[in-house]
Amino acid sequence: MPPAPVSPHRGLLTERIARELEHEIRTGALAVGDKLPSERELSARFAASRGVVREVLRRLEAQHLIEVAAGRGSFVSSPGLAESRGFDAVYRASRPTVRQLIRARLPLEVESAGLAAELATEEDLATLAAAHRAVLEAPDAVAMARADLGFHEAIAVTSGNPVLRIMLLSIGPMMFEMMLRSNSDPSIAEPGVPHHAEILAAITAHDVELARENMREHLALGLRTYGPDLDEPLEVMANRHLEHLLQHPF
Repeated sequence: MPPAPVSPHRGLLTERIARELEHEIRTGALAVGDKLPSERELSARFAASRGVVREVLRRLEAQHLIEVAAGRGSFVSSPGLAESRGFDAVYRASRPTVRQLIRARLPLEVESAGLAAELATEEDLATLAAAHRAVLEAPDAVAMARADLGFHEAIAVTSGNPVLRIMLLSIGPMMFEMMLRSNSDPSIAEPGVPHHAEILAAITAHDVELARENMREHLALGLRTYGPDLDEPLEVMANRHLEHLLQHPF
């Protein structure tokens, strides 16, 4: 008997709760050493199941933001907080916008796509095809955004230049904020614009110029379709869209 499908609402709720608790930790509302409320209390606070709460806690633990002590509960972790003060502090203080992110991604990812088309091996192409399928098969907006990020990272890996991958990974959290909206907003699916399938096809054909052009057009789509959101901080836009999705799942 196949497992029951995961509710799209569950993934969105998990993301929302994790973001809220992460924000409290990073801003100091929950200080180093503080004990988090119990699973039961968190379930009541967020109107979520215990399963969702456990998933959130596992995520925060994986980020080294909390430590889980058997029989005692979950505590804000000092090392995790210290690690978050570098890039994360710069990101949140500078409040980058969608427009700024797209303009930064253009030279980085267009170059990655061109190099990937030039250098891709059969193994690379299989990895890219699997990453593309993961986007198509994602069960909800959050999973789709993570898979989308994985597809773009796979292209950077295929470029053969580790610096390009490092640069892409450094802006991954910002890209996720943008993808959270773009993958669940039908208004940006502009007809005739190259998307993942066309980018993958150009890389598979080892057509360097077409791969570069398809990636350029794919990224530039946001400049034409995001409207007022283009100049809003990414985090603000993503949080608002997440709340919208919780009320109106796509």
